[in-house]
Amino acid sequence: MSVSITWYGHSCFRVEEGGVSALIDPFVTGNPSCPVKPEDIPPVDAVLVTHDHGDHVGDAVNLCNRHGALCACVVGTGAALAAKGLKKSLIPAGIGFNIGGSITHKGMTITMTQAFHTTESGSPVGYVLTMPGGFRLYHAGDTGIFAGMELIGELYPLDLALLPCGGFFTMDALQAAHACRLLKAPAMVPMHWGTFPVLAQSTEALKSALAKAAPACRMLEMRPGQSLTL
Repeated sequence: MSVSITWYGHSCFRVEEGGVSALIDPFVTGNPSCPVKPEDIPPVDAVLVTHDHGDHVGDAVNLCNRHGALCACVVGTGAALAAKGLKKSLIPAGIGFNIGGSITHKGMTITMTQAFHTTESGSPVGYVLTMPGGFRLYHAGDTGIFAGMELIGELYPLDLALLPCGGFFTMDALQAAHACRLLKAPAMVPMHWGTFPVLAQSTEALKSALAKAAPACRMLEMRPGQSLTL
């Protein structure tokens, strides 16, 4: 069964397989690289929030309430989102779950991993998302490189990694390339670049670093609004 990946710019992705879908870090409103409006986002079954910064939480409350989508989020951030109007019934256990934990929803398994960053509530996280047909991707969230990525790749053999590479707030090109090496990802999509002036404005440095650090990993460069079928 094929999987469709749509990038809405920054760290926002929609993943769909066989009518089951997830939206990750739904920064749509105010995202200068996003070509659509929140009302243009198709219905989703789950929204995954990596951390409580505006360019990642984005339209999570609006979209979850509108579509009745489960909001995967860490404890602490769950309470913060509920205070902003997110229905508690859409939050796992009413409070969120935590690093190392997994939940299953509509056949998708969502496993929360660590990330190294800052956040307004809870802790920053990443996710390993396993679709019903077995396709598995890793969304690192906002993070610097860390040695535990190697263990993530061993525990959850990946089909695709979605990795920040813009520097300044997250990994830069060199770190992202070595993250691919640690994860042993066969393919990756660069994210969190080009959105704001302080971030890297191209992926040329990543291409060069990847060729040296992880030559077996294919870089799938996407344009905001573009979809890939894998």
